[in-house]
Amino acid sequence: MPKRIVILTGGGDVPGLNAVIKQVAYRGIGMDYEVVGIRRGWEGLTHINMEDAESRARYTLPLTMLNTRTIDRTGGTFLHSSRTNPAKMKAPPEHLAHVTFPKKEIDKGEGKTAVTYDMTTQVLKNLEALGADTVIAIGGDDTLSYARRLHDENVKVIAIPKTMDNDVRNTEYCIGFSTAITRADSAIQRQRTTVGSHERIGIFRIFGRDAGHTALYTAYVTNIRCVIPEHRVDLDKLIQLLVKDKRSNPSNYSLVLLSEGAEWEGFETVHYGEADAYGHRKKMNVGDVFSNEVKRRAGEDTIVSDLTYDLRSGDPDFTDKLVACTYGNMAMDALAEGKSGMMTGIVNGCFQMVEIPDPKLGPRTVDLESMYNTERYRPIYSGKAGFPVFLARAK
Repeated sequence: MPKRIVILTGGGDVPGLNAVIKQVAYRGIGMDYEVVGIRRGWEGLTHINMEDAESRARYTLPLTMLNTRTIDRTGGTFLHSSRTNPAKMKAPPEHLAHVTFPKKEIDKGEGKTAVTYDMTTQVLKNLEALGADTVIAIGGDDTLSYARRLHDENVKVIAIPKTMDNDVRNTEYCIGFSTAITRADSAIQRQRTTVGSHERIGIFRIFGRDAGHTALYTAYVTNIRCVIPEHRVDLDKLIQLLVKDKRSNPSNYSLVLLSEGAEWEGFETVHYGEADAYGHRKKMNVGDVFSNEVKRRAGEDTIVSDLTYDLRSGDPDFTDKLVACTYGNMAMDALAEGKSGMMTGIVNGCFQMVEIPDPKLGPRTVDLESMYNTERYRPIYSGKAGFPVFLARAK
């Protein structure tokens, strides 16, 4: 059989994914590989029925220079995505209902439990049936945790990190981060006119379940205060600072940015609904909770704005397209060198191949000492000489 690469995207979409897919397709074809796109992420490798032509067409797409020629001009993922975790499936697909898979009881939240099935053996069979020499997985810490599992099962795997949260370990940059900050910056600057016109405190909520990189870097370029998951603020102090900012502003308004996982003394994030395939539950809107506290404690009116899905939509900015193209080619270089279990990354400001992170370590978090002023609830701007371009070192 000819050499064959399979490539997939998992988790949330971000701008830049299609640029990676195109680079892998073009380089792969030039290296005499067949490149097959797996549609809908890890779902494609669990649900495909290799004996059914309709199923194969639904979950696989041979990639050519023709069908990938223009995909890098748009955002999203040409191959589609899902949050499927093959190690924790709710149930096997219908055509495998007769097969016995290892199962485990997990906590789904709100006092509920569920049985999940580990379909890794089926994933391995499907990869063998597809004739896959290497899997290229593009995703965040959840998607890449299963890529690490496949590497441990002796599958050749190259990973490419993407997430607006920029919280994948071992790299200083993940595809999607720059575009998210660019869009958040633009939204906040536009909304200054509305918040200022009504003389209120503007409260912005942004992605950042476990790490505050997106909030912190947006606050860095917009010069506003922020609250991140890594530090619980003193609520009364923060509100007093915002009221002071408002009264000292000639336009009589102030702004603050909250990560979705932000907390303060006396308040912990409220979760609701069932956990997803990777154990995450939805979070109550911390912006609304904080708005109520501002009104109650300071008597100030607020405007709450969600900076969420709009940040991941549309075309990538220059930085994301540059990094995406480079990561795609780095993955192919690593493949040519026979490497596996490696991830493209940026370390000390330089492109570098690193190990796929150990999922047990959790996400990469903000270094409070160098990046966040815990007294003023602002980014630290001083002492950045010698830091990498993205201001935080991989860990």
